[in-house]
Amino acid sequence: MTDYVDLTHFIAERIVSNKEAIEVQSQPRGRSTIVRLHVADEDMGKIIGKNGRNVEAIRAVVRAAGLRHHERVQVELKDRA
Repeated sequence: MTDYVDLTHFIAERIVSNKEAIEVQSQPRGRSTIVRLHVADEDMGKIIGKNGRNVEAIRAVVRAAGLRHHERVQVELKDRA
């Protein structure tokens, strides 16, 4: 099984400035896997990107990695609440 947490963390730390605040968690749910990405509040705009381009690119890369192993993977952004 591919480690989607490591892949998501690798991509996110290339984008954000506060690398220590990155948290990535994986939760299997039936036939799919949910990957939750937490970043610092000041880096949320960088992760989302203009018109959501950065987060959509992260989702596309992780989804493609899942498809190679016949798995469904979804990436969700979570703010610190």
